[in-house]
Amino acid sequence: MKRGDRSPARLAAPFRWPSLPADALLAAVIFLVTFGPGQVSARGEPGPLLLQVALVVPLVWRRRAPLTVFYAIAAVAAVQWFAGVQLPADAALLVALYTVGAHRPWRRALEAGLTLEAGALLAAARWAPPGRFPFTAAALTAMAAAALAAGLWTRARRAYVASLEHDREQRARLAVAEERARMTRDMHDIVTHNLSVMVALADSAAYVRHRAPEQAAAALEQIAATGRQALDDMRRSLAPLDAGERDGTTRRGGGRLHPAPGIAQLGPLAGRMRAAGLPTRLEVTGSQEAIPAAAQLTVYRLVQEALTNALRHAPGATAEVRVRLTPRCVAVEVVDDGPGLAPGDAGGRGLVGMRERVAAYGGTLHAGPLPGGGWRVAAGLDIGGDMAGRETA
Repeated sequence: MKRGDRSPARLAAPFRWPSLPADALLAAVIFLVTFGPGQVSARGEPGPLLLQVALVVPLVWRRRAPLTVFYAIAAVAAVQWFAGVQLPADAALLVALYTVGAHRPWRRALEAGLTLEAGALLAAARWAPPGRFPFTAAALTAMAAAALAAGLWTRARRAYVASLEHDREQRARLAVAEERARMTRDMHDIVTHNLSVMVALADSAAYVRHRAPEQAAAALEQIAATGRQALDDMRRSLAPLDAGERDGTTRRGGGRLHPAPGIAQLGPLAGRMRAAGLPTRLEVTGSQEAIPAAAQLTVYRLVQEALTNALRHAPGATAEVRVRLTPRCVAVEVVDDGPGLAPGDAGGRGLVGMRERVAAYGGTLHAGPLPGGGWRVAAGLDIGGDMAGRETA
């Protein structure tokens, strides 16, 4: 059993008896209770004892073959009726009917119930005291109906529990799929962004290494810092968090784990993009205190992906990032003045991931070329219910 799996069916499974021994014990108990002094044992005749055994013993297999067991006991009860012998072991019929209701379709259960009802009427007609037939028949009918209803209720409850179990497993599978999709988006954002920045810095370092060695050295240091940041982001995205990691303090092994990036890290992100050759201006209005950490991470990834696309596909361009924060929604707009993406680039995994992130907050994403040149990405996140002002104008 998996850790954390505490469904009632799974918790009860280790304590269940195998069906055959449990049913054999039940048959033995019914036999002994109905065989006591003053009942079968007091008659001293072999016939009633044989009927007693024949009525009770089939219950051993009641859950393996419910219908067969019921009709076998019903046949013995018919022989008993013709022989004119009354036996308390007729209670086995009620147990068998309950089992049919609990383990077979309701049509089969109804057939068995009607069969037992016919037997109950015959028994009342033969053995009811004078003038007591209606009351005896009603009492026997009530017992049969109760046994059948109990079996049908048990079957319905079992089906309901199985449905809950199936729904729980389905939700678990969906959660795994969602987690894989999230990790795929994160890996795409982390790898493409940091590799693009590192490639741009490496090209810059190679270009100025003879004329300005100090600038080349600074670019190399920035490459190393970007690589370390990428490794930290990948560990954070892939590794399960322990108690210390949830505080954003330390990792197993003593390494430092920084908090997940958010709106506060947009400034350093813009700085890295400027160092990589994409002049970037950042404007953030509103307070970030009311913005959930998950929404802040989404905003960061949206801006990161948009700037990375500008760096890769719009060399020599400049970019502007505008983020507007309110307690109910977040509006993000990233605009560059480059030539725009090629038609085939607009459907890449990056834009798909951006749409998935925005859709998780009930928002929409618009990405496309501007009439006068350049490229615009605009998105809105609903964090308060309504999406008034989902997008920037």
